[in-house]
Amino acid sequence: MKISYVYILECADKTYYTGITSNLEKRMLEHQTGVHPDSYTAKRRPLKLVFFAEFSDINFAIMREKQIKKWSRAKKKALIDGSFDALPNLAKKTFKR
Repeated sequence: MKISYVYILECADKTYYTGITSNLEKRMLEHQTGVHPDSYTAKRRPLKLVFFAEFSDINFAIMREKQIKKWSRAKKKALIDGSFDALPNLAKKTFKR
């Protein structure tokens, strides 16, 4: 069984980057050293790993990564902080009348 990881990095400019990998240690090294110079994180170093989750099913990991990428900064921050009870409320939109 191959493990996949969904991870969130906090960049030097305080933005978040969400990614997926099967080798978290190797992928972190690639981000930190700027192996891909045109990537989002290459110009936003140093980076800090602030969240990761393990998945035994790559399809579920891909689904979760896509979901998290659509989340607001506040919702990602709640996930990072472990404030799981706050996640449903952060998904709700308020509409102006």
